[in-house]
Amino acid sequence: MADADDVVNGLASAGGGFIAHLVTYPLQTVNARQQIERNRNERGKIGALEQMYHEGWEQLYGGFAPSLVGIATSECVHKYIYQKFRNKAEATALAGFVSVLLTNPISLVVTRMQTHTKKSQPNPTDLLSPEDVIPSAVEPPPFRLSHAIQEVYDERRVLGFWRGALPTLIMASKPSIRFMLYEPLLKELKKQKQLSGNKRNRNVTSLEIFLLETLANLGATVVTYPLLVIKSRLQAKQQFEHERHQHEGTVDAIDKMIRYEGWYGFYKGLSTKIAQSVLAAVVPFMLKEKLVEGANWVLFQTGILFFKLLYAI
Repeated sequence: MADADDVVNGLASAGGGFIAHLVTYPLQTVNARQQIERNRNERGKIGALEQMYHEGWEQLYGGFAPSLVGIATSECVHKYIYQKFRNKAEATALAGFVSVLLTNPISLVVTRMQTHTKKSQPNPTDLLSPEDVIPSAVEPPPFRLSHAIQEVYDERRVLGFWRGALPTLIMASKPSIRFMLYEPLLKELKKQKQLSGNKRNRNVTSLEIFLLETLANLGATVVTYPLLVIKSRLQAKQQFEHERHQHEGTVDAIDKMIRYEGWYGFYKGLSTKIAQSVLAAVVPFMLKEKLVEGANWVLFQTGILFFKLLYAI
C-alpha cells in the first residue's frame, strides 16, 4: 500500500511540476530578457505583464520543450545519486555538480531561445512599391532549437555549451540556503504554538508548512539571484557593440556590472522572478487533491490495461 501511495504522490508531484512550469514559463522568458539588459536606465522599461502582452506565444514559450528535458535530466541525476550514496551531504554536492555538467548545454540553449530578438536591419522593401513587396522576404523564419545549437557552436565550438557553468555550480547551494532558512522558521512556529496554550492548535498545519517553505524559497532566491543574472548574461548571445557590455566570463561580468550598472544590475527582474516562484509554488498546492485523483485514475487505467493484455495473451 505504501508503494502505491509513493507512486501516486510521485505522479501527482510530477504533474504539479509540469503544470506549474507550463503556467509560469512566459514569466521565466520575460525574466531572462530582463536579466540580460545592460544599461542603468533600463528600470524605466515596460513591466513584465505588458511585455508578455506584446510578445507572441511562440516567443514566450521559446525553449519550453528543451527546458522540460533539462528538468527531467536533473531530477533523474539527483534521484540516481541519492540512491547510490548514503551520505546525503556528499550526495547533494555530487548531484549538483553532475547535474550542472549534464544540463548546462540545455540551459544555455533555452536561454538563447528565450532571449532571441530579431535583428534590426535596413528593410530592402523600402525601395520597392507596395505591389512589389513579398511578405515572406520581410519576416525572418522562427528561431528554432537547431538554430540556437548552431549559433552557439559557431561562436565557441563545443566548449561554448558550458558557458555560465560556474555561477550555476555555485547556485547549486540554493537548496542548502533554503533549508537553513526553513528550519529556524519552523522551530519558531512550533515554539509559538506551544506557548499559545491552545491544545487544538499545537500541530503545524499543511498550509503553514507550505507558507514557510515558500518564504524560505523566496529568501534563497533573493540570495542567489545575482548568480542567476550572471548565468543568463553569459549564456545569452553577446550582441552588444560596446565593449563594456560584453561579458567574457564570470569575473569579467561581475566587474563590468559593478562599474557600469551598479549593484542594481545584479537584481534586474527580481520582482518578476519572485512572482514566478510564488506562482510555481501556489499552482501545485491548489491543485494537490485533483492531481492525486488524477494519479489514482492513471494507475487504475494502467492496471485495467495490464490485465486486458494478460487476458489477451
